[in-house]
Amino acid sequence: MHVFVTGGTGTIGTPVVAELLANGHTVVGLARSEASAAALEKAGATTIRGGLADLDALREGAAQADGVISLAFGSDYSTADALMLSIAEEATAMSTLGEALVGTDKPYVVVSGTPSTAGRPSIESDPLPHEGPVAGRALSVEAALALSSRGVRSSAVRMPRTVHEDGEGGFAGLLAQAARAAGVAGYPGTGTQRWPAVHARDAAVLFRLALEKAPAGTVWHAVADEGDAVIDIARVVGRRLRLPVEHVPDETFGPFGPIFAADQPSSSAYTRKALGWKPKHPSLLADLENLQP
Repeated sequence: MHVFVTGGTGTIGTPVVAELLANGHTVVGLARSEASAAALEKAGATTIRGGLADLDALREGAAQADGVISLAFGSDYSTADALMLSIAEEATAMSTLGEALVGTDKPYVVVSGTPSTAGRPSIESDPLPHEGPVAGRALSVEAALALSSRGVRSSAVRMPRTVHEDGEGGFAGLLAQAARAAGVAGYPGTGTQRWPAVHARDAAVLFRLALEKAPAGTVWHAVADEGDAVIDIARVVGRRLRLPVEHVPDETFGPFGPIFAADQPSSSAYTRKALGWKPKHPSLLADLENLQP
């Protein structure tokens, strides 16, 4: 299959491109810089130059492909306004890609986050939240899944709050970045709230499986670790970075504060059974042992 991938040089995208190529697919990646183009070409992909706002480039990539994986998202999360702009840009890009595939029956795999549910781990049939700082992403994903009624084999892979590799990435990675900057491994909330996690290379396998065989309109959970207590994550970060571990206000983490403080374990039992997905790479707590001071 010839696959068009956006975000192919990110934490998730890099292993997704490698996974596709290793399993006989060809890849063309959206590249918004010379560095991105060089990285994609070194991996074995070809490129189309442009960013998420370059809608003609998105249409071109989708039109030439047998399937599309949408992973790109803005990199500025510093303020609520910046986050909202990134969500709006992603929404337009996802809609553009989806419309280019209408009537083709081609696979279209999009990414979102696992929801949180009161008192239990979330499952694949739980709805995404329509309130909160990232609620706009739920609407974009739902619109993509609705394309299943218009001849698109769309599916969504929901990612946990931490997608990690070599001790970096996701919410745990942001905790480590904040710890290096502040000189303290701080944790929000009570510390007992749980975050699910997945190794990036395990997530990449699930994206490939969804591309190859997920039925139209389906949702999957890329969750390897159902939920680690945030204080346990902070303790490993503190030990590895040789910093004290302390509670810090939720506001320390800007627009992510309310999400960081929420209990949000998640299950992937259905995904594993239905698609045969078997995570095999290190857990989050084990992978955090790779953090460097």
